[in-house]
Amino acid sequence: MLAVFINCATVIIGSLIGLLVGKHLKDSFKEIVFSCSGLVTLVMGIQMALGSSNFLALLLSLLIGGALGYLLKIEDRVYGLGEKLGKATHSEGTQNFAKGFLTASVLFCSGAMSVVGSIQAGTTGEMTTILIKSVMDGCMAVVFASVYGIGVMFSFVFIFLYQGFFTLAGGWLQPLLGETGIAELSAAGGVLLLMIGLGLIKVREFKTANFLPALIFAPIFANLAAKIL
Repeated sequence: MLAVFINCATVIIGSLIGLLVGKHLKDSFKEIVFSCSGLVTLVMGIQMALGSSNFLALLLSLLIGGALGYLLKIEDRVYGLGEKLGKATHSEGTQNFAKGFLTASVLFCSGAMSVVGSIQAGTTGEMTTILIKSVMDGCMAVVFASVYGIGVMFSFVFIFLYQGFFTLAGGWLQPLLGETGIAELSAAGGVLLLMIGLGLIKVREFKTANFLPALIFAPIFANLAAKIL
């Protein structure tokens, strides 16, 4: 679990730096930060999504996962958790807190590095992937915290639970997912990043968290397709 703790620490430190910097940024400069981070997120999302080897499986995972997410109201529940954390910490603007918490949580946990790195750390003790991811997350936390505020820092809770699960359960999850499953999970995560990026550049707002179940369905459908076809 050391790798998970390190990742959480870099997000906290990056967020604190972003909070200090954000106080001195003018709204016009924050707009530049939004645009740049949104465009970079779009590039990351496209790169990850194009890694899919079965776009039909990807489409089905998004459709079914998204429908399930809407039925379960995942976005509203995560957003509500963010608002509760905002009130508990007496943060100004609980809605902004919740948006920062939600956006950062999805951003930091949607990539393959989260899964692969956590499994590696849990099964072999190899932490290189997570350490690289930790540096990247810390840098992104600086940017997002400067705009959204302290809510970004509390995404470490989501990181701890998500990556902690893959670290502890990596031994039996790795053979179940396989390379194909992890690749499709990453592709689905890429689509989620595209949703975030489009929201940051104010093209369209998506209820991204509702599509989180797609990360579960993507490797399942991909592996089923590989066996059938």
